[in-house]
Amino acid sequence: PARHSDPRIVSLWMRTLFGVIRAERISPPVASRLLAYASVALYSGLSAADMATPPLAGVLNDFPDLPRAVRGVQYDPTLIAVAAERVVLDSLLLDALPATRGSVFHLADSVELARTGRVPAAIQARSRQLGQGIGAAIVAWARADGFAGTRNRPYAPPAGVGLWENDAPGSTYAARNLSAASQFVALDNPANALRSGNVGDRDLILDRPKRAGIATLPAVNIAGASEPYWAEVRPFVLRRWDECVVPPPPPYSTDTASVFFRDARRLVETGRALTREQRTIALYWADNAGESGTPPGHWIAIASQVAIRHDLPAVDAARLMMLTAMAQADAFIASWGYKYRYNTVRPRPYVRSVIDPSWEPLIPTPPFPEFPSGHSTQSAAAAAVLSAVIGEVAFDDSSSLSIGHDVRRFGSFADAAAEAGMSRVYGGIHFPFGNEAGRSLGQCVGDLVIERLHGPARP
Repeated sequence: PARHSDPRIVSLWMRTLFGVIRAERISPPVASRLLAYASVALYSGLSAADMATPPLAGVLNDFPDLPRAVRGVQYDPTLIAVAAERVVLDSLLLDALPATRGSVFHLADSVELARTGRVPAAIQARSRQLGQGIGAAIVAWARADGFAGTRNRPYAPPAGVGLWENDAPGSTYAARNLSAASQFVALDNPANALRSGNVGDRDLILDRPKRAGIATLPAVNIAGASEPYWAEVRPFVLRRWDECVVPPPPPYSTDTASVFFRDARRLVETGRALTREQRTIALYWADNAGESGTPPGHWIAIASQVAIRHDLPAVDAARLMMLTAMAQADAFIASWGYKYRYNTVRPRPYVRSVIDPSWEPLIPTPPFPEFPSGHSTQSAAAAAVLSAVIGEVAFDDSSSLSIGHDVRRFGSFADAAAEAGMSRVYGGIHFPFGNEAGRSLGQCVGDLVIERLHGPARP
């Protein structure tokens, strides 16, 4: 059993949710929402008995007044947090695969069991009751964020020269490895059920596709348009999705003197001359849906490792996860708003029509418009939070060992964010101007999260 202040309790939850994101094949925006609400529940539970902790009500948008501990009465913070997390995740994982829900609640059972022998029964009971009340309040808050209104709405991208369309060939949908959920991807919608007649018995045993109509954890539709209405989801800290202003992308042009053409030619030339290290960087930060914890899972894993290395008390580790997760969630809301406002074409169709008809990017092009880069936005936002709370320190990232990547060392969080953004240029899926706009947007989002959430964590 871990001591009360051990950050491993927080790390275990974050690692488990990384697996949830991968197994459920959810898109990066949906993953960021899951991590944000889960981390708010953990932090709220661990801090509920601390009368000195400032409330989140009035800071986060529409956040309710949570039940609080009774002054002078003893509680167990870990049990409060586990109870709150159970309630929140039970709601967010309503449609999850049975194995996913089993892994999450097995962790909750294990943590509770570790505390049972050390905490009197009366304290256990009141701690669970308080945690359940906190969780219920957070669930009600989450259900009013506009997410439900973005489900099952048809979307047809605007047609025209220079506008985005999903033109990735079917071969890019082939699974790179067997995930916890599926290796099968249907070209019309990867969440569709397997159809008899086009698969074999072994496929039906190995592959567990998600049924259509999943409400809480929809599988990413790699062949469609990912979350075109995401800007309608309520931000956590931003006053509105476009509070951080992003100037329009350069005008579409095939003129060889234009910014658009020059950036496309730079991308192609960079790809043709990739070093082994640059190729490693592109694949390391790919964070594809269905094969990884996606970008928000990657950065939460980094934050989790940093919390352990710096031996933060559990409540401060949870606070670090919450700040990082909310910065990423707001970064996705903002970047997705601009993506579908501008609907900028991706490099693949532009390069193939203007420069080289046989050109292919190194990594699969994701199913949403180019500008600004989501990777760059959320990485810069996460790095801004981590830098403000922890400082610009060197760190090792081992979060991708399970999917075949070696540990990478970075001189600072800003260095890691810059590498993550540049990886999309190396991978051939973002123009340099999309990367640069994303970095600027993410820095703005991260700075606002820190400014409005009481600054760095307590010493």
